[in-house]
Amino acid sequence: MEKRYQLATFAGGCFWCMVKPFDEQPGINSVISGYTGGTVENPTYEQVCTDTTGHLEAVQISYDPEIFTYEQLLELFWQQIDPTDLGGQFHDRGKSYQSAVFYQDETQKRIATESKQALQESGRFSKPIVTPILPAQTFYPAEEYHQQYYKKNRVHYESYHVGSGRAGFIQQHWRDEFEKK
Repeated sequence: MEKRYQLATFAGGCFWCMVKPFDEQPGINSVISGYTGGTVENPTYEQVCTDTTGHLEAVQISYDPEIFTYEQLLELFWQQIDPTDLGGQFHDRGKSYQSAVFYQDETQKRIATESKQALQESGRFSKPIVTPILPAQTFYPAEEYHQQYYKKNRVHYESYHVGSGRAGFIQQHWRDEFEKK
């Protein structure tokens, strides 16, 4: 019997840091780094970094919802970002580094909206949750050297993950979740 994979698209700042957490989960078929949300067709990394294309760095995840649900993907997504920051993520600033949930259909929109509301009501963050929930647009895979960066360049990836402030932020805000596991 053939598996029916679904897509989920999340922008969470630097896409290098958004691949590993999802890639390591059961039921994940693929995690592709790329660009979405803008107006330029087939943008390059250099173009996106100028903040003139409207694109955000994002990941597109192909997953088996019978093994890893969209709700679980969202829970993991929120744990990777600062959802209170509209100016970018950690030391990466600008539109291309903003966070967003890009929904594929009305069901994903509803689930994402409920998830965002639950995070806001949890009191985990003292500031409002501002990550937008937007309709999915064309997703353009990034250049090959960006794909699976955490595997290809382990030392640089780990240095960046810590040095950008992301690792410390995650530890500070989600320590209790990790201790449960």
